[in-house]
Amino acid sequence: MTDTILNVDGERIALSHPDKVLFPDDGLTKADLADYYQRVAPLMLPHLRGRALTLHRFPDGIGESGFYQQNRSDHFPDWLPARRIDHGGDTGEVTHIFCERAADLVYLASQATLTLHAWLSQAARPNRPDQLVFDLDPPGDDFAPVRRAAHQIGDALREAGLTPFVKTTGSRGLHVVAPLKPDADFDRVRRACRRLADHLAARHPDALTTEQRKNKRQGRLYLDIMRNAFGQTAVAPYAVRAKPGAPVAMPLDWEEVNDRAIGPRRYTLENAFRRLGQKDDPWADLGRSAAGIDKLEAALEAWDQG
Repeated sequence: MTDTILNVDGERIALSHPDKVLFPDDGLTKADLADYYQRVAPLMLPHLRGRALTLHRFPDGIGESGFYQQNRSDHFPDWLPARRIDHGGDTGEVTHIFCERAADLVYLASQATLTLHAWLSQAARPNRPDQLVFDLDPPGDDFAPVRRAAHQIGDALREAGLTPFVKTTGSRGLHVVAPLKPDADFDRVRRACRRLADHLAARHPDALTTEQRKNKRQGRLYLDIMRNAFGQTAVAPYAVRAKPGAPVAMPLDWEEVNDRAIGPRRYTLENAFRRLGQKDDPWADLGRSAAGIDKLEAALEAWDQG
């Protein structure tokens, strides 16, 4: 089949092999992926702008091996945003890809980019995170421990004066995110997250753990704070995952976390817009809700003394 030409934001995007099946169990094609990202762009782009991205691409569909990409490809068009960020050490400078417009999302979909993973900091201040994240996966087949842990983290963050947000990951669990003022480096933010995880594990020793070794968790849910580091990423809100059914990382409101029907893959490329037609973006105010990490540090000191 000949290329389909898409006109988006004044750019002509050649969608090669638009009927290429990317999700073989579901019959979803590259054209379906491009259409999804064009339609979801108004909601997704505010969560991407200014953030370096890592792409997860599957040129032959999810039935074959995909690959992660950080550096901008030479064949990408000049209009696709990119910026060099110095990673230091042996890595040096990486020319990262950015998404600022719907055209950027659609072009990346044309390159069989299923998933976008975004930094927790803005490129203007790459070592100053404006988000912290707890990554929660179930310790077994039951998703209830993830829902409980999300509420426990959310309650603690609220008590400390931060504003928590939650989303499905489209893979195994939930992410609890809190927006930050970008006035502390990753090391300081990570220390605070580690202290909060330790505090919660001590408060709920039978349910939660900070033990990284799986054989020492004894069925408890691991409070994973490892994404809070320079150059680490979290799956972007509304991104499609490389799983059967084409699940989507979906922002939730906190009442939804209690719904037993909610799981990490509840929302998909095919049903996402039914939900979005009924509910505004629960993360719409995320950027306006930022607080300093010093609030969490002060709360942790008070809890330790109490």
